[in-house]
Amino acid sequence: MLLLYRIIINLVLIISPLILIPRIINKKETLKSFFEKIGNIRKKRVSKGKLIWIHGSSVGEILGAVPLIEKLEKRKDISQILITSNTVSSSKVIEGLRLNKIIHQFFPIDTNILSRKFLNYWKPNLAIFIESEIWPNMVLEINKQKIPLILLNARFTKKTFERWNSIKIFSKRIISKFDLCLPQNNETNIYLKKLGAYKIKKAGNLKFCEPEISINKNNKIFSKNFLNQKKILFCAVSTHYNEEIFCAKIHSESKKIFNNISTIIIPRHVNRSFEIKNNLEKIGLNVQLHSLSSNINGNTDIYLVDTYGETKKFLNLCNIAFLGGSLVDYKGHNPMEAARLGLKVIHGKYISNHLESYEILKKIKISKKINNVREALNFIKESKKNKSNSKRARRKLIKIGKIILSNNFKETCKYI
Repeated sequence: MLLLYRIIINLVLIISPLILIPRIINKKETLKSFFEKIGNIRKKRVSKGKLIWIHGSSVGEILGAVPLIEKLEKRKDISQILITSNTVSSSKVIEGLRLNKIIHQFFPIDTNILSRKFLNYWKPNLAIFIESEIWPNMVLEINKQKIPLILLNARFTKKTFERWNSIKIFSKRIISKFDLCLPQNNETNIYLKKLGAYKIKKAGNLKFCEPEISINKNNKIFSKNFLNQKKILFCAVSTHYNEEIFCAKIHSESKKIFNNISTIIIPRHVNRSFEIKNNLEKIGLNVQLHSLSSNINGNTDIYLVDTYGETKKFLNLCNIAFLGGSLVDYKGHNPMEAARLGLKVIHGKYISNHLESYEILKKIKISKKINNVREALNFIKESKKNKSNSKRARRKLIKIGKIILSNNFKETCKYI
């Protein structure tokens, strides 16, 4: 199985220009990401001190690990934290973190030659993969070089487990190479045991943890200007195709009940922004792009955020959030950032990726599954009447998050 995998992944490397160049044209890749993915290393390793390497696929995985990254950066024996990822959007978010020890590099295509070149150059003292990012050649090379390897905030869905379980001998060979697995939920804990993980400890889901990075002065000025125009009520986050139309209908109906309402929409993929703008304007709504002006116009219905890494800034303006990927069968996106900020959360029925998180939010009465616009409006009206519950829930989530962060940090530091 390993031989077959290596043949396939080397073929991917050979034809990578045919795969990546169209993505560059469509602005899903850049020349920088292209060259780094085929093994061109552009950053420098600090010669003294320890280097911790953390790899996450995209924005969600990286942001979930930020609280731990912040704590690791404070350790004096760590001189550099290398973060690798696969997507351009995640690289922009990482650049915006403004942490002194962090550098970013795109993850190389998982051939054994590129994996060896990568590790020989960076010489990490610890490798940390996030959630379900498991690359066989890199894992085997890490093990060969005797570098400690942790699977952080591990998350395996049923589909992921079944895929790995269908090649059981190969899976055990790869997953047993992790020195420590820290699953974020009970389902993943069970799956990892079945797949042959060597050491498993349940430290909790890092997405409950609050990063220390806060809104800077310029963002506070922006918030003031924004709120001077209209009272922001509703924010739709990580939306997919057709979910923007649903949120626009919520906005239109809300205007009939409340005064001075604007809706912020932050699509999962900002390259869709002009398509979304056109679709919303066709149904008679005024749409303003964030990239064109950070001051909302008085007649704006939908403020469309077409930039990366600013979700938290906008969530801070709102008190209700819709989490996308839940009305379409994308299995939902992480609701914890909104919940930690004290927002109440509405979502559709497709939330299997974050089921345990939603169960906790439902238990403390700050989330609700909605099936139509009327149910969303009823929840918004009820939320406006009872704001104190959100504050109590936020305090509970912060307390839970601190315990989880402490557990993950303690377990991780054992391998540094």
